[in-house]
Amino acid sequence: MNSSKEQASYIEQPRFSCALAAQQTVLAIPRALPIVHSGPGCVGKTFAFSSYGAGFQGEGYGGGGTVSCTNTNEQDVVFGGEEKLSRFIEGAFKVLKGDLFVVLSGCTSGIVGDDVAQVASTFARQGRPIVGVETSGFRGNNYLGHELVVLGIIQGFIGDPPVKVKKGLVNVFSVVPCQNPFWRSDLEEIKRILEAIGLEVNILFGNESRGVEEWKTIPHAQFNLVISSWVGLQTAELLKDKYGTPYLHIPYLPSGAEETSRVLREVGVFAGLDPARVETVIRREEKRFYGYFVSLADFLADFRNNIPFELYTIADSSYAAGLSGFLVNELGFVPRGVYITDDPPVRQRGAIEKVFTGMAADFDGILSFQIDGGPIQEDIRKKLGGTNKAVIMGSTWEDKLAAENGNLSLHVSLPINNSVIINRSYTGYNGGLRLMEDIYAGIFRKGNIASTTQTQ
Repeated sequence: MNSSKEQASYIEQPRFSCALAAQQTVLAIPRALPIVHSGPGCVGKTFAFSSYGAGFQGEGYGGGGTVSCTNTNEQDVVFGGEEKLSRFIEGAFKVLKGDLFVVLSGCTSGIVGDDVAQVASTFARQGRPIVGVETSGFRGNNYLGHELVVLGIIQGFIGDPPVKVKKGLVNVFSVVPCQNPFWRSDLEEIKRILEAIGLEVNILFGNESRGVEEWKTIPHAQFNLVISSWVGLQTAELLKDKYGTPYLHIPYLPSGAEETSRVLREVGVFAGLDPARVETVIRREEKRFYGYFVSLADFLADFRNNIPFELYTIADSSYAAGLSGFLVNELGFVPRGVYITDDPPVRQRGAIEKVFTGMAADFDGILSFQIDGGPIQEDIRKKLGGTNKAVIMGSTWEDKLAAENGNLSLHVSLPINNSVIINRSYTGYNGGLRLMEDIYAGIFRKGNIASTTQTQ
């Protein structure tokens, strides 16, 4: 339901899950395991949307059908389920091998008042690696759930060790695992380019993370880097207050050479890095990037009658800005509509709008914050007006809309139920190249184009 003071209405074509989907955030930390205190079915449904619906990303270590769940029932609702949860946790420690356990609450336990944080703390006082986080689905979406888990681990598990600042060490807070379908490769690219300019990177999630041992070094970072429009800012503020760690906020994920280079320069200045080294890395990356870029010239000339040039973006605020800015500023696309689907806090929306208009004046007046897929598609259909020269960057929901007039649908946001994602990224230098490749190769998926080339 989408509720407001005026009225309540059903949301058509949902783009995110509830706070409990933060189980995927736990699973994104190597050898971390969630223990869910909820009714039967909650874990499976959130997994189906956040993992299978993110390009079939699989269960991983302890995910999917193997997530531990108390399966609360009517008796637990009437009499409370804390005792049951305590027995369940004790059993989990006996049969599961993990470096960190995070107890999450679902709606049922949240409604009856079961205190998962308190139950988990009794085991933590025994020296067990465990923390409890209140993630009842009614608290908000999985963007909020993600941040609640990160905050919970920092406050309840990392605690207050003596801070020994290590120059050059940076903690990165960026994409929400699985809610960003390319999160693994995006984080790999972010770590790659930051390490290239001389930083030691705590990427915290995914294949490049060292897991819990890496999380334990969070208090010792020289600074924190938030690469996101709003998710992660609360964490950065906590770390500033708790450990005195300053932070730099990059309000979007950069894509392509121009924005990625700009971000690296900004990070380099903030971190006090050697400018010569930063510029050497940028020159090397840009030489490679534009070398591939120029190789497109013949293709663009030969198939110019088929090249799409109108752009519609349906994605969360962090990804939409970087992708749209790259396509408009470096590839000449004309933006017709940008639809922000992550429901950012109202206080952040003005800043998000400034990011877009700061990239290009063409974004002025075409940005909207909309979580309901019905109005999004209605607006796009009206603006298309029969054209077949548009790229619609969205989800599986947009495939049929694009097909109506022979436009191109490109998946950049959930749900993605008809594609497999293994190692795909549209972030950074490498991500910009992949984005160009996927867009221009897409014209061949629309059917026979031989009769509409420049030779006719």
